Amino acid sequence: MTLPATDPVKTAERTLDLFEAFSRCREPMTLSELAAAIGSPVSSTHALVRTLRARGYLYVLDDRKLIYPTKRLLSVAGLIAMNDPIVAFVLPVMTQLHADTDETVILGKQQGDVVVYLEILESSHSIRYSARPGDVKPLYSSAIGKAMLSLMSDAALHDHLSTAPLAPVTAATITDPGGLGADIRAGRARNLFVTRGENVADVMALAAVVRIGGGAVGLAVAGPMQRIRQTELATAALLAQAVRELQALDGAGG
Repeated sequence: MTLPATDPVKTAERTLDLFEAFSRCREPMTLSELAAAIGSPVSSTHALVRTLRARGYLYVLDDRKLIYPTKRLLSVAGLIAMNDPIVAFVLPVMTQLHADTDETVILGKQQGDVVVYLEILESSHSIRYSARPGDVKPLYSSAIGKAMLSLMSDAALHDHLSTAPLAPVTAATITDPGGLGADIRAGRARNLFVTRGENVADVMALAAVVRIGGGAVGLAVAGPMQRIRQTELATAALLAQAVRELQALDGAGG
């Protein structure tokens, strides 16, 4: 069924698509170019642009009536990001873990059947794992996802894996429910969850569960498979240390 142009969900999706289109294009676009980029009729795109211009999020250049975002979205997003309570709490420990490993460090939280990345500190290596806050990853193929699944009881985990679609993300993705369950239970025993090219080919990640304020998040270190394999034991020890520090801080704060 085709949603009407006035459907609020469709309008929200098109608004997000619009800003993501500019992030990909990185230059002003005409109305027709923008409509094509977001897969929307020109008339609907015009109405969306008019609304966002009125709110100060877009402006029109004189030349060919090119459209481009203002910095209002950046300003609003910056204020939101600065006051994220979980990121603010974890960031000092993340920063130290990042400095100690010089690999990409990720903070993520389960949202339904996926993991959403809340914060990313990328490695300084030219060859590294790159990601962005807001990236969404499957539970079953990502290290943080496995960490989140480990919070289920064995019975609940069995039921979930038996019914969840475990489509291969890469050639290395574990799609057998029994094998994946065993992998998660083994990780639970030491609070260390590993992916070896299961979510992104040739990328290895180590993750752990961290309980903060009664909730749970995942903290991970990720990088090229060959490099992480060489430092796996040391990286696992640094990750465990970071978890202990966060738990101590959470206990002191509580």
